[in-house]
Amino acid sequence: MAVPSSIKFAISAGILATSLIALAQPPSSFMRGATQSPSQVNLADLSGVGIDQKLDHQIPLDLTFKDETGKTVQLGNYFKSGRPVILNLVYYTCPMLCGEELAGEASALGVLRFSPGKEYEAISVSFNPDETPKDAAEKKKIYIDRMNEHLEPKTSGDGWHFLTGNEPEIRKLADATGFHYHRDPRTGQFIHAAAIMIVTPQGKIAQYYYGVEFSPKDVRLGLIEASRNKIGNLVDQVVLYCYHYDPNTGRYGAIITNIMRLAGAATVLVLGGFLVVMYRREKHGSQKGTGQA
Repeated sequence: MAVPSSIKFAISAGILATSLIALAQPPSSFMRGATQSPSQVNLADLSGVGIDQKLDHQIPLDLTFKDETGKTVQLGNYFKSGRPVILNLVYYTCPMLCGEELAGEASALGVLRFSPGKEYEAISVSFNPDETPKDAAEKKKIYIDRMNEHLEPKTSGDGWHFLTGNEPEIRKLADATGFHYHRDPRTGQFIHAAAIMIVTPQGKIAQYYYGVEFSPKDVRLGLIEASRNKIGNLVDQVVLYCYHYDPNTGRYGAIITNIMRLAGAATVLVLGGFLVVMYRREKHGSQKGTGQA
């Protein structure tokens, strides 16, 4: 389906804005010696930066990374459970944007009524090859604590994995997910956009959600849809029937025809139930009157 030019412009403008936000902050700790101001960025710096939606594209599950404990892991390890996966690419020493994205993700996951490691897995992968498992562990603690502010029951964080890796593996994953970024040689910071992805248990990209704040309803429906309705309840299935994921906006929108169908069916059921009750009352009253006579 062709994407209207107005939608393309809006997405490009959003990517430009988030990229500028990422750069217009003080340098991260590993680049404090940089002499170039991070705010000095021009349009040429943004060339090639953005996110291309690669829906139904298979991500390479044989890539190896290190988790927050320093253990070497294969990406496919987190897809063997048959659960859907929330995936995003960030870097842990990012001065602002990635922290906002992870905070938004943690807030959404905290109110999902799903638990990481039980109904789904979450994976955050650093695209900065200079970062270490120590950086990952520090960030994991922050955002697990944030998620647990509202999550019941609390989670130990076993289901949300914070990974670091080498440049070749990072690039392969970024290319597979359509995540385009580059490092500013003047500051050492990364110019990038922000999004999370929902991936099926088989490793195929199902949905993208842009930005740094995520609707818990959208994320919940995305997980249910990616899992092929193996999680969730009857109410979730009804809501999923009434809402449809729009890849142009990265959100769920109401399908008015389905809503009208459900409303019509509900009306018929209510009226039918009312008529049955009234008929039984009338019949009971008639029999009672006959007996008294």
